[in-house]
Amino acid sequence: MTEAVFFYLFTAVMLAAALCVVLSRQPIYSVLSLLVVMFSLASLFVMLGAYFLAALQVLLYAGAVLVLFLFVIMLLNLEPEALARMRLFTLRTAGMIAAAVLCYQLSRAFQSPVGEPPLAQVASPSGTVEAIGRLLFVTYLLPFELASFLILAAIIGAVTLAKQKPPR
Repeated sequence: MTEAVFFYLFTAVMLAAALCVVLSRQPIYSVLSLLVVMFSLASLFVMLGAYFLAALQVLLYAGAVLVLFLFVIMLLNLEPEALARMRLFTLRTAGMIAAAVLCYQLSRAFQSPVGEPPLAQVASPSGTVEAIGRLLFVTYLLPFELASFLILAAIIGAVTLAKQKPPR
């Protein structure tokens, strides 16, 4: 199989799993579908030759962030009745709008000249550790630091919620 076939295969798997994230009624299934999306994205990074980005994708997002999501789901201890009371119509509508925007963006990204695979358009040698470090600590220093403060606030909030005693 050629590289373009694998590219389309991983993209199709990623889109199907992303739809499962949005349409699943159980939060655990949504997190597991998100795990498939993260691994598919990491495999696309490997195909592009950005091995460091693929490793970061697996370690940070598929590892740390999804564990945080699972921790929050278990901490909330959502009962099936509580899930049924949620406003699913609003969530589904927002998810469908986001999916439509994503499909539109993907269709624009995949428009390429005849005979040239879209993989050739997105491949770049900028996935090295030096290039990523330069971008993070020179160009995008403020958003990088703001993201670290946001993660710190989430950790403090989770610890505060976990230490609260339930009312009797």
